[in-house]
Amino acid sequence: MSMKNLSPNLWYRSAAWRRALLLALILFPTAAACRTMASVLPSKGGTPLEVLLLILFGVLFAWISVGFWTAFMGFVLLLAGKNRYSPSNHCRGRDLSIADVSARTAVLIPVYNEDVKKVMAGLEAVYDSLERTGSSDRFDFFVLSDSTDPDVWVEEEAAWHRFCSDRDCFGRVFYRKRRSNAKRKSGNIADFCRRWGKNYRYMIVFDADSVMAGRTMVRMVQIMEDRPDIGILQTPPAGVNRETFIARAQQFANRVYGPMFAAGIHFWQLGDGQYWGHNAIIRVEPFTKHCQLPRLSGKGALSGDILSHDFVESALMRRAGYGVWLAYDLDGSYEETPPTLLDELKRDRRWCQGNLQHMRLMFTRGFFPTHRALFLNGVLSYGSALLWLVFLLISSVQALAEVVLEPSYFLETKTLFPQWPVWHPHWALALLGSTAVLLFLPKLLSFSLVLLKDPGASSFGGRGKLAGGILVEVLLSTLLAPIRMIHHSLFVIGTLLGKDVGWGTQSRDDRGTAWVDAASVHWWATLLGIVWGGLLYLVNPSFFPWISPIVLSLAFSVPLSVFTSRVSVGRSLRRLGLLVIPEEIRLPRELAEVKDHIDGERPPYSPFSFSERQGFLRAVTDPRVHGLHISLLASCGHEGTRIRPDRLPLVDRAIAEGPGSLGSGDKMELLKDPAALAELHRRVWTLEDDLKASEWGIGFSPAG
Repeated sequence: MSMKNLSPNLWYRSAAWRRALLLALILFPTAAACRTMASVLPSKGGTPLEVLLLILFGVLFAWISVGFWTAFMGFVLLLAGKNRYSPSNHCRGRDLSIADVSARTAVLIPVYNEDVKKVMAGLEAVYDSLERTGSSDRFDFFVLSDSTDPDVWVEEEAAWHRFCSDRDCFGRVFYRKRRSNAKRKSGNIADFCRRWGKNYRYMIVFDADSVMAGRTMVRMVQIMEDRPDIGILQTPPAGVNRETFIARAQQFANRVYGPMFAAGIHFWQLGDGQYWGHNAIIRVEPFTKHCQLPRLSGKGALSGDILSHDFVESALMRRAGYGVWLAYDLDGSYEETPPTLLDELKRDRRWCQGNLQHMRLMFTRGFFPTHRALFLNGVLSYGSALLWLVFLLISSVQALAEVVLEPSYFLETKTLFPQWPVWHPHWALALLGSTAVLLFLPKLLSFSLVLLKDPGASSFGGRGKLAGGILVEVLLSTLLAPIRMIHHSLFVIGTLLGKDVGWGTQSRDDRGTAWVDAASVHWWATLLGIVWGGLLYLVNPSFFPWISPIVLSLAFSVPLSVFTSRVSVGRSLRRLGLLVIPEEIRLPRELAEVKDHIDGERPPYSPFSFSERQGFLRAVTDPRVHGLHISLLASCGHEGTRIRPDRLPLVDRAIAEGPGSLGSGDKMELLKDPAALAELHRRVWTLEDDLKASEWGIGFSPAG
C-alpha cells in the first residue's frame, strides 16, 4: 500500500523545518570558524595554499558539526522523554500477540563461510525466545547460504537437520544453498523474495551474528501492522559478546553514546531514514517490487554489483512511497563488532568501495533529497579521512615553508612600511576549543544521560567506572584515529583508481593479531609516521607538538594494532570494571542461551574418525550426511543420474590419491554433482586397501 493512499503524514512538515534548522546550525558556525581560521593563517588566506587549506577546513568542520548536532538533538529528545513521532508509541503496554493470522514473517539468516556452531546457537536462542512470546507460529526461519567452503557447506546442512530433528520444526526452519552467489548478500535476499516472498508479509533480516529477543521481533511486527506506511523499520543493534580491547571499547561506545546518536538520527530523519542491512523488518511486497538493485555499468571498482546495498534499498523504498524509520527506542537487538583493528579495516575496505559507488546514484531520478544527502554522508564517512590527511599534509607543508622560504614583508604594491605577520593566539585557541567541543561534548552529554536515567550508573559498574571507561575509550579512539585515517585514505584512493575488493569472510571470534600480520599491514603507515614526524621535528620543532599525536600514532601503529587485539587486555579491563556494558552486568536471557549452546553443545556420536568440521569427508563417507546432502541437492534443482565428463577424473583422482589431493574448488564441484558424489561414495565404501579407506575415515588409522 502506497503512502499516497493514506491520510497525509504529519511528520513531513516537521521534517522540513528540522532539516532547515540543521542546515543553519551547520553553515553559520562553519562560516564563523573559517573566518577565524583565515585570521590565524600567516597570509590571512591570501595564498593558493591557504585557500585550499580553508576549503578543506570548512568541509571538515561542517562534517563534524553534523555529528555534534545529531548527538545534541538526541540528548534533547531523550531528556524530554516523549516523542510523538516514535514508531513504537502505539505498541507500548500491549501484549505480545499478532492478531492477523496472515501477518506472517520470515526471519532471514544469510551466511557466508561462517562459524556454523555460533550461527546455530544464535538461531536456537532466537527460536526459543520467540516461543516464549506465544506468537512464534507467525514466524518462519530461513538459513540462506552462500558459503563457498565445501566443509562449511556440509556442516551447515547437518547442523540445520539436527536442529530441526531435535525441535521437530521441519516446515518452520528452512535451509537453502544458492547455486550462484550473484550480488552477494543482496542477491541472496532477492532470491528469497522471488522464491518465497509471496508467502510472507514481512521479513526480518539478520546478519550471521545477529541475535534478537522474541518480544522485540513481535513488537516490530505490531508496529508494521499499525503503520502500513512504513516499508522498513530499523532497530539500533547493541554490540555484545566481544573480549578484545578494541572490541570492548567499541561495545562500550555503542552502549554509552549509541542511544543518544540513534535518537538524534531519528530526530533529523524521521521517515526518511536508513536501512543498515540487518536487524530490521521489511515489508516484503514493496521491497520485491521496488528495491531490486541495478548493476552499475562500466568497468572498475565503482561499477558492477552495489556493495553497500542497504542505503540504496532504503532510498528505493522511500521513492516507492513508503517510510523508512529508525525504532531508536526498541531494545533487545544485538550484533557483534570486529574483534581486531585488522578485521575492522578489512570490513571498512568493502564498505568504502560500496559507499563510493553511491556517488553514481546521488542524482538518480526520484530519490528524495534526504537520501541524496545520506549518500553524500556515506561518501564522506570515508572520503573525510582523505580530506583530513590532505589538510594535515598541507598544514605540515605550510609549517615547513615558514622556515625554508624567505618571508616577504612588503606587498607587491609600493608601500613605506613592511607588512609584519601578526599571531593571534587567542583566536587559535578559540578555534581549537570549538573543534574540541564538537568532538568531545557528545561524550559528556551521554555520560549525563546515563546518570539522569540511573544516578548510580549501576548498569555500567558505577559512576567512577563509567567515567573511567569513557576516558579509556577516548584515549584509545584518539590513538587509533590517525591509523584509521591513513588506511581509509588509501581505500578511497585505491577505489578511485579502480582497485576492486573481494568478498571475504568476516572474522567472528576473538583471536588476536599476530605481530607478523600487523607488520605486513601497517609497515608503510609506520614508515610514513617516522618520516613525516622526523622531518617536522628537524625543520620546524615548534610545529611538531601540534602534529605529534598523528605521527606518533602512525609510527607505533604495529604495536597498537597488536595490543588492542589482545583478549587478555580486554579481560583485565573488565576485572577493573572498565568498558563494562549493561549486557555484562545483567546478561539478557537470549545472550545467555547463545553462550550455553556454544559451550554446552556436544557433537553427536559418530563411528567415523573425522570431526564435524570436515564436512566434505562426511558428505562422501557418512551415509546419513551423504543422503541428506543428495536430497537437498535434488530439492534445489541439482538433479542428475549421470556424471558430467569433466567430473569423472576428479572421482578417479580422489580414489587413487585420497582426499588430500582435492582442492577446495574440486570438492565444491563434486558436492554440486549428485551423481559424481554418489559414485565417489560407492567407491570409498568398496575400497579394499585399509590404508586408503582410513584416509576417508573408514576403519582404523595406521596408528590405531
